[in-house]
Amino acid sequence: TALLGGAACSGTSALLGPDALQGIEGVVLLGPMCPVAQPDNPCPDQPYQAWIDVRDAGGGRVTRVQSGTDGRFRVGLEPGSYVLHPESGNPLPRASDQQVEVRPGVYTSVTVSFDTGIR
Repeated sequence: TALLGGAACSGTSALLGPDALQGIEGVVLLGPMCPVAQPDNPCPDQPYQAWIDVRDAGGGRVTRVQSGTDGRFRVGLEPGSYVLHPESGNPLPRASDQQVEVRPGVYTSVTVSFDTGIR
């Protein structure tokens, strides 16, 4: 499930429609979910619904996407360099910016990891 939010800003020419041949697709995960994971009791990261700003190389917002309840998102973009800026909580969960290169004719796959702070 990929959800494309509104509010395209300065880089609207970089944003393409749902039939685009290239862009960014990925999954958003939240973890760790337990203080200690053990072989007989694994504690995998969970899908997470989050807002992510897609910014161009100059820092201008191209668009904003929201991952689905399954953590997945997809956005069609012109080839080029982009920065994914996940909307973090206050103070948690927190995720770092991620640089992504979009090449012609392919979707670049990424994983956006949000830290719960559980240790």
